[in-house]
Amino acid sequence: MSSARKTKLRLAASKPRNPLVVPAAQRKAGEHRKSRSAERNADKMQLKKQLKEI
Repeated sequence: MSSARKTKLRLAASKPRNPLVVPAAQRKAGEHRKSRSAERNADKMQLKKQLKEI
């Protein structure tokens, strides 16, 4: 056998995830509106549209 086959890669076992965190995070509600950047982009598009009509 070659020396490459003798060495084995061992990975440390990862810590198990807490099964209660995901449902708790999903219950948290965020803002139910567009982000500021989306509102800015919409305003910019609306201004361009108005200027195009003139």
